[in-house]
Amino acid sequence: MSQLDQGSPSRSIGQLAERSLHAALKEYLAQPGDQFEVKLGRYVIDIVRGDLLIEIQTRHLYALRPKLRRLLDDGHPIRLVHPLPAERWIVREARDGRQTRRKSPKRAAVRDIFKELVRIPDLATHPNLTIEALLVREEQLWRDDGQGSWRRSHWSLIDRRLLGVEGSAVLAGPADYLALLPPGLPQPFSNADLAAALSCAPALAGKATYALRAMGLLVAAGKRGRANLYRSLAPTP
Repeated sequence: MSQLDQGSPSRSIGQLAERSLHAALKEYLAQPGDQFEVKLGRYVIDIVRGDLLIEIQTRHLYALRPKLRRLLDDGHPIRLVHPLPAERWIVREARDGRQTRRKSPKRAAVRDIFKELVRIPDLATHPNLTIEALLVREEQLWRDDGQGSWRRSHWSLIDRRLLGVEGSAVLAGPADYLALLPPGLPQPFSNADLAAALSCAPALAGKATYALRAMGLLVAAGKRGRANLYRSLAPTP
């Protein structure tokens, strides 16, 4: 690890611009002896723990693709931590400063990691990469500042705050990814079968089968009417 800039003091949170959720997760994950925001070549690593590089990505995982690819190709073991909102509170701040707070009916589960895996299936199975799906309770602050997207009526997302952590799932190899498929799933199965078994939207089931096929963990198994069928493969020991 000679490339590391060891000048960053242990447990010293750096001064890179980051939102509250990212900073809070860094504190949550921190262990004695960790180093923060360590320079490694052209990149800055969130946490360095011995030889392990820990990256926290609160947004889309594909944004880290170039960084992950380079670091993995250089032989670094990486743990990629991605929060999923098992509970979310929405705070809206009007132009006059008044705020309202409500609980979102949406609850993410570990299976929602497939929404991100569809963009990095080739990296997900790299032997040096472990993905941790962290189930969190978070609060979003939205402000009516006229600067946001028209799709959001020009409201801007100002901050995301960590309220707590409910659990996590560590995905370190083929067996862990296949374990996200529900028990009792028929073989072969369709996207409709998977959506029913997971009690999720068909779109998420489609992302799951796409990602698992790209990872080499599912194979095409014909059709049932117009529906494609898939069969899961046992992971190689």
